[in-house]
Amino acid sequence: MGSDFKTTFVREPGSLKHHPALVLNADYRPLSYFPLSLWPWQEAVKAVWLDRVDIVAEYDHVVRSPSKVIRIPSVVVLKDYVKPQKRVAFTRFNLFLRDEFCCQYCGGRDAAGRGDLTFDHVIPRARGGITSWENVVAACSRCNLRKGSKSLRQVGMTLRRTPRAPDAMEMHNQGRKFPPGHLHSSWIDFLYWDAELEE
Repeated sequence: MGSDFKTTFVREPGSLKHHPALVLNADYRPLSYFPLSLWPWQEAVKAVWLDRVDIVAEYDHVVRSPSKVIRIPSVVVLKDYVKPQKRVAFTRFNLFLRDEFCCQYCGGRDAAGRGDLTFDHVIPRARGGITSWENVVAACSRCNLRKGSKSLRQVGMTLRRTPRAPDAMEMHNQGRKFPPGHLHSSWIDFLYWDAELEE
């Protein structure tokens, strides 16, 4: 595939307002769940034009060029399989996702993205704590302020679970718990195809 092929996906809903396309790997699974592997419609049409994807489902809307009328793709599948990344980047967003957007001290949630969630060094940096998966957790502002640069023992706080480095499959599964605000009906079968069916 060409070097301009996009496998990183946007989290900003503004760029996906109108007719985003769900991007599936060649095995018909989304390339990522969080952020959900979506392209703006322009990227999807370009990929179709370059013969890099097949169209699985379409919107009712069309785009026109001087010589063609194209229905906008709502689901596309890559013709070539893209190997998923095994290493999970240590970013603030991935840390929050690992911890399910939940304070690891009090259990408070910020899944709505109001901005109350911060991160905290379990062993404070002032005491030699390092910035790593094993020493950093999601924390609400109140708990972070309460703990400060003290140890958990000093402030009588406990962790809900021991922090550790997640693997890519864990993060993939975590992402499925937090669907974006908008899910087009044509995407549903591909997002939850391996979920247990109700009898």
